[in-house]
Amino acid sequence: MKKLYFNYLETFKGLSTEVWWLSLITLINRAGTMVIPFLSLYLTKSLGFTLQNVGWIMTCFGVGSVLGSWLGGKLTDKIGYYKVMSISLFLTGVLFVALQYVTTLLGFCIGIFLVMLVADTFRPAMFVALSAYSKPENKTRSVTLIRLAINLGFTAGPAVGGLIITSIGYHGLFWVDGITCLMAVVLLMQVLNPKKARVLDEVKVEDPVSVYKDKPFWIFFVAMFIFGFIFLQYFSTMPLYYRDVHHLTELEIGLLFGLNGFFIFLLEMPLIKWLEDTKNSKSYLMLIGLLLTVFSFIVLLISTWAGVLVIGILLMTIGEMIAFPFSNAFVIDRAKKGNQGEYMAFYSIAFSMAHIFGHNSGMQLVDKIGFDNTWSLITAVGFIGVLCLWILTRVVKREKVEA
Repeated sequence: MKKLYFNYLETFKGLSTEVWWLSLITLINRAGTMVIPFLSLYLTKSLGFTLQNVGWIMTCFGVGSVLGSWLGGKLTDKIGYYKVMSISLFLTGVLFVALQYVTTLLGFCIGIFLVMLVADTFRPAMFVALSAYSKPENKTRSVTLIRLAINLGFTAGPAVGGLIITSIGYHGLFWVDGITCLMAVVLLMQVLNPKKARVLDEVKVEDPVSVYKDKPFWIFFVAMFIFGFIFLQYFSTMPLYYRDVHHLTELEIGLLFGLNGFFIFLLEMPLIKWLEDTKNSKSYLMLIGLLLTVFSFIVLLISTWAGVLVIGILLMTIGEMIAFPFSNAFVIDRAKKGNQGEYMAFYSIAFSMAHIFGHNSGMQLVDKIGFDNTWSLITAVGFIGVLCLWILTRVVKREKVEA
């Protein structure tokens, strides 16, 4: 047990101090976005909006996320990641506090669009900063550490959010969200000031290649959109499947999803370290990650035994643990010949677009053709993504031979 513990700690060694600070800033920021999990409840219970109204608001949420990611990439390449991160966190804090005073449908659509437009400029800038503060050999593990921070934030946020709602009401969420964003700005200015922080791998390209001309990247983009599309079913249609088909209670559903967070926290860093040592290409490892996620839907079609739900969530968790860090590292490497912000923006946009189409499509499919047929269709779509990553693996291998 002692050896396992020290081996686990070993996987965190070699990461720069700046990456640890960036992870803490991300943790504070993500824990602070506790309004989001309770948004549909707030809109229907406190503001009296219909589910159709909520659908339009979530569409504005997704569109703001897409445009924010694109804008964040553009601004990062023009004014640098530090300024974009600082401005994004500050304005997001102000907008979250202001959003509680908006009560009309049109006003909330505009408000949530602006919040996401500003908030998601942070993502491309943060990934470029992560690349700059990481040694080349540590980039995948640095991404994994950020993911741990995001997962811890998303785990802590809703728990604290529930206590805030119970004690002082929904308006308390907006104040806490705003204040945590402002706290993250103060911490950022203290510990990641460019004049003080060590930049380990800052890339400046004199004649950058446009991301629009990078054909392998667009194969990757399609694969990531497909991965996001099927992965997000676990946060929209899958809870309904657990409740309506397997008759699980909210507590049992929560425990199932708790397995996901627990295994990510416990195993992701050692798994990534082990996979890095295998010397397989990032595109091949992404393929394995997507394939495991697809299998998590296939097992649901094999048996009605409740145990397949646990098998399914474990397959999805392992797939997620592999696909996200290596896809991120793939983009960071790819971006070295172009504008880093632009590359990271389109990586974020792939998942933002999956948010726009994934949730709604899954709901519509379940309503029209039922759960089993929906899982079959999602499996077929997933194999298209696997095919894209297989093609990408061959293209990247050919590039290395020709280089």
